[in-house]
Amino acid sequence: MGSNPWQSLREGRAIVIIDAAHRVERRLLDRWLEERLAEQGCQAAIERVVMRIARRPEHLDAIPLEPLLGDSADDVVVLPVRVVWRSSLHAKTTRPRPRDLLFGNPRRPGTWRARRILAQHPDRAVCIAGEPATLGDLRERLVQRDGAAPGPRQLAEFIAAQAGLALDIAERRLQGSRYKVPRRVAQNLQANPRFRAALAELSEETGRPVAQLRQESEVIMRELVARPAPFWLDVMAQLNHLIMSLGYDTEVVIDREGLERIRQLVRENPAALLWTHKTHVDGFAVNSMLFDNDFPNPHILGGVNMAFAGLGFLARRAGAIFIRRSFKGDPLYKLVLRHYIGYLMDKRFPLSWAFEGTRSRVGKLMPPRYGLLKYVMEAAHATDARNLHIIPIAINYDLIGDVRDYAVEQAGATKQPESLRWFIGYLRGLRQPMGQIYFDFGEPVVLPAVPSVEDERELQKVAFRVGLEVNRVTPITLPALLCMVLLGAAPRALTSDELLAELRALVAWARQRRIRLASHLDLDDEAPLDLIVDRMIANGVLTRYDDGPERVYAIAGEQHGVAGYYRNTIAHFFVDKAIAELALMRMAFRKLIGRDAFWSEAERLRDFFKFEFFYAPREEFRVNIAGELARYRPDWEARLEEAGGAGEVLDGFRPLVAHSTMLPYIEAYRVVADVLARQPRDVALEERDCVQQSLAYGRQAYLQRRISSEASIGKLLFSNGYKLLANFGLTEAGDSARGEARLALAQEFRTLQRRVERIRAAALP
Repeated sequence: MGSNPWQSLREGRAIVIIDAAHRVERRLLDRWLEERLAEQGCQAAIERVVMRIARRPEHLDAIPLEPLLGDSADDVVVLPVRVVWRSSLHAKTTRPRPRDLLFGNPRRPGTWRARRILAQHPDRAVCIAGEPATLGDLRERLVQRDGAAPGPRQLAEFIAAQAGLALDIAERRLQGSRYKVPRRVAQNLQANPRFRAALAELSEETGRPVAQLRQESEVIMRELVARPAPFWLDVMAQLNHLIMSLGYDTEVVIDREGLERIRQLVRENPAALLWTHKTHVDGFAVNSMLFDNDFPNPHILGGVNMAFAGLGFLARRAGAIFIRRSFKGDPLYKLVLRHYIGYLMDKRFPLSWAFEGTRSRVGKLMPPRYGLLKYVMEAAHATDARNLHIIPIAINYDLIGDVRDYAVEQAGATKQPESLRWFIGYLRGLRQPMGQIYFDFGEPVVLPAVPSVEDERELQKVAFRVGLEVNRVTPITLPALLCMVLLGAAPRALTSDELLAELRALVAWARQRRIRLASHLDLDDEAPLDLIVDRMIANGVLTRYDDGPERVYAIAGEQHGVAGYYRNTIAHFFVDKAIAELALMRMAFRKLIGRDAFWSEAERLRDFFKFEFFYAPREEFRVNIAGELARYRPDWEARLEEAGGAGEVLDGFRPLVAHSTMLPYIEAYRVVADVLARQPRDVALEERDCVQQSLAYGRQAYLQRRISSEASIGKLLFSNGYKLLANFGLTEAGDSARGEARLALAQEFRTLQRRVERIRAAALP
């Protein structure tokens, strides 16, 4: 009704809803209202009704409003007003203090506190008016929502809820977009015609009465529906900052252009923010980053295992949605979840969750978990949501406190279950310098019309596109590059000059390909390098020897698994080049010629590691490798047709990366292949048994130096190796041909391992 809410009160009749919790607020609003009416020349006949909307948004008492509606005409204007208590005169938000947990929300002070604020800081009390609406408009909105003419009580409750919504919107102009939260979700869901129709359909399918289903759905909603509130968002923000500041620099590194781009997308479209998951800090970090940048608060989807005492209470009130681990046998829970998610998308409340479902224990992007993505796409499909934007967010760190635990887990230890005691111990472990946190945003995967996900291939397509985008925008960090270089050289240490030369060569390579680099990779200034190295030494990952004629660096003893984690965070950038190197080395060693021989081997290697990496589609994969070779030798195809041409191309294909990128995967797969080859041909091998046997044999192989690094020993690596062998049909029991095929594949990986060792020898200075 226009930017001036008072214009509609110039004449006629109006109802002013005064949202006041006590007499102090009522007096403030009455006085302000009189001043504004006189100032604007308003002559409307005004009736006032006092309600407690802000204090009890989920349980509105609309009885005082009901008598004023009666037979009121459609042109009667409804105007809501409220007092906003600003916690700071100079900023949109300040952190809550511990005493606020005892004395209450400073943004909603009680009578005594309000009087004190007015006496000391009267400017902190700001009176606002929400957007007015006519009774006719409000009745029409309610009919559109419910599909039927409302009763007096329904209309009064709806008008009170709409007044609260209008005031919340006006209040956010003062307090910030971060405080956009849904109100009366359960009530709105229960009143939604689609939800009621879905209950009726489920009643027919199950034979259970609708009334019983409705009653049970209310119980599920109390368990499922988050209850975010501005005060608890402030408290959660304080906890987020506390956790991050234990080990990380307070200033995070953000792709500002990407952040502003997704801010606009989220405002206009249903959206899901999918972030990478490397540590328990991730969820706190992404929420903190969004909060500090006044981004609408996302609803984080997570497993109910994280809803333990204390953290669960706070997280629910900050927008966390805790979902049962399994509910396949509960169609009502699934129905409620689907409509709840659909409601949030329809109202433009962004959703958020970890793309991989669980933390990556090996550093590289893990295969996605489809569960949450499936729920969201099902909800979007069922509620006909359009233009769903799935936005990839890459979260990266210089160092991660969890990595040592991951290495121990991958070596066979049991994961510790989450609890409050565990969480406190986890926080203590963060208290060490670990550098910076990086946030980067990929291009969204846009679904104009969300397809049905009955066919899992639709889910896989979406997840694959998200994975490619996440990998594309992940920055190369100095710790990751250090680990990559030193692991490639291990067991040999590198002098300062050798290490710096390798780092500069790889940085130059990445810059030429416009790969994102962390700011501290400007190696003309060695101060950031010294700082990061000192932190990694203090963290126990690297070691430095100063007593010889030259200073040398190496991976610390028994830390190859930890260093491998950091290397794996950037390995995907080098995989295509590594595959090309391995294919060229094979041609050079076997004296093969021809483009066909090269592409046959490159694609065979691509298939070997398809359970490890997100590859571009096959044709794009070929284009990428051809483009990489052409940077070094524009005539590479012609050279491969000549005797000795492959070796000549490989000699100029520097810096070489196959030994520092692919060796742990090749060695791990060799271990799995050896374990399978030792099985009787008529005996099948299950994945669990294979992983356990591989862990034992892997340790033996490392002691015998059949494999070169402890980074090649890990449950996930062995599990993916098993998947490859199962894909080849070699894990099932068979005849003598099956046994011969197992032996042949084991020999294949041994040969591949020797090939990568030759590349290592050629690469080292």
